[in-house]
Formats: sequence, C-alpha cells, structure tokens
Amino acid sequence: MKKILIGTHNKGKFKEISYLISKKFKKISPISLRIPSPKETGKTFSSNSKLKANFFSKFVDYAVISDDSGLCIKTLNNIPGIYSARLAKKKGSFYKAMKFILKKLEGKKNRSATFVCSLSIKFPKKKLVTVQGKLNGIISKKILGNRGFGYDPIFIPSGYKITFGQMTYYKKIKLDHRFLAFKKLKNKIKIL
Repeated sequence: MKKILIGTHNKGKFKEISYLISKKFKKISPISLRIPSPKETGKTFSSNSKLKANFFSKFVDYAVISDDSGLCIKTLNNIPGIYSARLAKKKGSFYKAMKFILKKLEGKKNRSATFVCSLSIKFPKKKLVTVQGKLNGIISKKILGNRGFGYDPIFIPSGYKITFGQMTYYKKIKLDHRFLAFKKLKNKIKIL
C-alpha cells in the first residue's frame, strides 16, 4: 500500500483530508512520526501550504500533502485570513476567537466571508503541485452548532441557511473549501 503523509497537526484537518484521499493510500500523521510543525512564515495560503509540503517531505521518502486554510472576512480586511489558527491560539480557543469576530462584526451590514484552502502535494523527486479552493458565504450572528472544527459554527455557505457547525460531517465535507481544492488537485493528479 502506498503511503501519504498528511502534513498537519490539526486532527480535524487530518480527518477531512484522509477522507478525501483514495483508500489505496495509507494515511500517516506527522504526530505519529514525531515530526514538528514548521514555522508558517508565508504571506499567502499557497506559500504556507508549499512551505509545509517541502518541510514535511524532508522527513519521509513518500508523498506529502499539506494544507493552509483560513477564514477571510471582507469587512475586516480579510482577517483572520492566514492567521486563522494563530488568532485562536492567541485568544485561547476557537470559541473565544469566534466570539471576538462576532463582536467586531456587531452593527456591520456586510457579513460576507470566504473560506480559502490551499493544498500542496509533493511526490519524491517531483515538482510540487499547488491548488486553491474558495467557498463564499456569510458570518452568522451567533455561534451555531457544535460539529466540524475551527470557525465552522459561524460560517454559513452561500445557498444554505445553516452553519458548517450545524451540518452533518458528510454534507460539509462534500462542499467545503478543502473539498473544492481537492477536486482541483484530483484533476491534476489522478491517483488521489
């Protein structure tokens, strides 16, 4: 069985990316190999996902897939953006980060937001391939639902009336930004 390292320490992301990749692959976590996380010094989602894929590929001799994703809120100059996870860390939890965002949006008419995911894959001795998926939506007025992870309970995707946090896992996983990025990646790399 072919192996693939899913370059993330985030259990929610690991589960989601694992689900998307073909069963032909044995999915490996950097946690099980005791590989640390790299410093995210990129200024964009794609530069960070490339940086992670290159970093993790130094430790293994098989394929590595890495993701950098986040929530961009239009009226807040696209924050938290690439700092989505770091904002949660700074505030003490994603719950506190969501409370902070909702406070910032109080009284604002425009609640439009975009979930962005950049996926990079690196096979040994091959060029890195990077794609991006984007999903538009709005920020809800309050935290709704306890499914998903990260900012899912405040994001309502376009065409829906409920947040990702209220959706069933399999509904969410088949329409979110990670799925959209993965679909693009699959078109380029058929074996996934």
